[in-house]
Amino acid sequence: MNAPTPRLRPLIAATAASLLLAACGPSGAPNGGGGFPPPPVSVMITEARDLPVNLEYTAQTAGYRETEIRARVSGILLKRNFREGSAVKQGESLFTIDPAPFQLALERAKADLGVAEAQLQQAQRELARLKPVYESKAVSQKEFDDATSAERIAAAQVASVRARLNEAQLNLEWTRVESPIAGVTGRAQVSEGSLVSGPGVLLATVTQTDPMYVIFGVSDRDTLALRRDAEAGRIKLPADGRLKATLKLADGSEYAKPGVVNFVDARVNTQTGTTETRAEFPNPGNLLRAGEFVRITLSGAVRPNVIVVPQRAVLEGPTGKFVYIANAESKAEPRPVEVGAWTGDGWIINSGLKAGERVIIDGMAKIFVPGSPVSIIDPAAQKEAPQPPGKPEAKPAAKKAADAPQKQS
Repeated sequence: MNAPTPRLRPLIAATAASLLLAACGPSGAPNGGGGFPPPPVSVMITEARDLPVNLEYTAQTAGYRETEIRARVSGILLKRNFREGSAVKQGESLFTIDPAPFQLALERAKADLGVAEAQLQQAQRELARLKPVYESKAVSQKEFDDATSAERIAAAQVASVRARLNEAQLNLEWTRVESPIAGVTGRAQVSEGSLVSGPGVLLATVTQTDPMYVIFGVSDRDTLALRRDAEAGRIKLPADGRLKATLKLADGSEYAKPGVVNFVDARVNTQTGTTETRAEFPNPGNLLRAGEFVRITLSGAVRPNVIVVPQRAVLEGPTGKFVYIANAESKAEPRPVEVGAWTGDGWIINSGLKAGERVIIDGMAKIFVPGSPVSIIDPAAQKEAPQPPGKPEAKPAAKKAADAPQKQS
């Protein structure tokens, strides 16, 4: 390529000087970074506040009490006295075993008791007759001892027959199979006319559905995190230690009655790796049915004095997560942060920020060089927290390194 002629050299130099002056401000310094005006950004003023902690799990309902109905005596099932799936009261008759054999056994025991009592009376009279004769030495010691033994044997026989009579009375009463609890019956397992061989045969089940249990598993990770945060003072549990609970039904609707956690197993389930936990809910209208799947949300714990920033404000760099702070000179200052749990659409900041700082939440992509000036858009309107509390905590994916500041080439 030919070199510029001497006539064109002054023109080229003047043009270059004009372009350089256009890229500079009145004082000759660049505007913003790289000759561009400061990029507009939105900020929020950080504030420390108490944040409710809500935990959500998949759960399954279970009856408050579930009882198997079994007969105590063997016999022919004469009648079923309930409608399957209906509500029954405590002590209500559910089945009737044929009472005829047991009635006969009772009558026989009564007759045997009469015989035994007559024999006892006879032995008592004989002993009473021999006692004065024995004292006058008119009968031998053996005769008196035999009369005494006969009276005691007769008394023991009366006691034995009376026990057999009580047993026969109980067996007759047990032909009426009653519900030990109030609840809802299940399906009958045995039909009328079948031979029931005592307690070995399941006749039906009765489930008490008011109140209702809701059972769910808490992972080891959640259990350890809650325990660690509680010990470090990052979480405050209710004074009575019992978390409140609400339910979301299968159709997405909210169950109107709140419940409370009343049991946490001390053991970990070796098959699921979770700790079985149970909540109790009132169920007066039997809206909840045993065995259905629901979503349970636990509340009552609080994270005191925490700072929350929007998820989009937390960036991922080579050394970890950071945010941009608009410092006193309105320059974008990168600040490393340690994030905690995820709540709503924001991160809980465990360390790296303090109340009153201006965190850049929008416009980070236009910050090419850390420390470059920024133009804050209406900072007074950015004081609200990123998300009202109340949503379950989770762990979303952090922003990728593509959102990290890029260097100009």
